[in-house]
Amino acid sequence: MNKVLEIALSQIGIAEIRGKKDNPEVLKYFNEIGFNGEMLKDETAWCSAFANWCCQRAGEKMTRKLTARSWLKIGRTVHDSPRMGDIVVLWRESMESWKGHVGFFIRQDENWIWVLGGNQNNKVCIKAYHQNRLLDFRRL
Repeated sequence: MNKVLEIALSQIGIAEIRGKKDNPEVLKYFNEIGFNGEMLKDETAWCSAFANWCCQRAGEKMTRKLTARSWLKIGRTVHDSPRMGDIVVLWRESMESWKGHVGFFIRQDENWIWVLGGNQNNKVCIKAYHQNRLLDFRRL
């Protein structure tokens, strides 16, 4: 298992806190990649912060950006042959939108891609996304 995936798995279950309080474990993803003091909350979209944090801790390339689609410029495409731990970039709202989601590839079948990521149902977990949402698989 690669180091990034090991680190990501160690965070399973870290979740947002409903209401005015913020989970310091979620805020650390922002703070430790350089966004401390930016007035970010645990409700701020944090999938890219989580991916960056995992990569930073593993000594891998990272985008240092909070947009999921920024990961389309890191590493190389492995669209037809992803391996466990590769980056998964998905579109959100529409394929043309700037919005997206990023996480780490676990597995796929003909309809679904299982992704380990942050801000999936407001927590770190493994979740299935439909194949038609895929923008790319990237290898660091």
